[in-house]
Amino acid sequence: MKLYHTPISTNSRRVWVALLEKNLDFELVEIHLDGDHLEPEFVAMNPFHRIPVLVDGEFTVVESLAILDYLEAKYPEPAMLPKNAKDLAIVKMVELVTINELGPALYPLSSEVMGWGSPQAQIIANAKEKVDSVLTFFEGLLDDSLRDSSASRPFFGSNTLTYAECVAGTVVPLLSWVGVSVDGYPKIQAWCDRLLTRPSWQQTQFTQADLAAFASRRQKFLEQSQAS
Repeated sequence: MKLYHTPISTNSRRVWVALLEKNLDFELVEIHLDGDHLEPEFVAMNPFHRIPVLVDGEFTVVESLAILDYLEAKYPEPAMLPKNAKDLAIVKMVELVTINELGPALYPLSSEVMGWGSPQAQIIANAKEKVDSVLTFFEGLLDDSLRDSSASRPFFGSNTLTYAECVAGTVVPLLSWVGVSVDGYPKIQAWCDRLLTRPSWQQTQFTQADLAAFASRRQKFLEQSQAS
């Protein structure tokens, strides 16, 4: 298998973590998004010019959630989706809320970090309010299926790692980079701490230098594209 990815991309990283957690053999191919995503070879794999892309033999999969479901169906061990209906719903809610609510809210917060400008104060305030809503929702989901029990589970809807961790867990621990703290959410904070000790998270972690290099390459590409 080959995973075409960008290291700082949360879309890419969730698949990278899943591949590591499933102990699969794969090759990483880095896409810088400074023009290489427009090359004919890449466009032939994904006409939408986005990462990640997974190539497994003769089959190509685009869109990160589709890739995760493909991996689960083809490589079911270790299982990363619960069988219980309620637990599965918890995992899927975390996946989709991360992508549809948390991700868009982080765009204005990350603009200044990436050196792409400073959004208006009201836009920043609205974004932080949305992030807090997501964190409150996630805090309520942890251990949700154990309301009538004194037991505690370390992951969303499961005693073992699921795709909820691959998706939300490659975003939430990075919130401090954009000035958002999870200190007011003790369950989420403990959950983040557990994830960050795992080899898959440590192996896929990027640095401030990686972030700066990506931002510089991407900004230069966008300026050149606008000029032409």
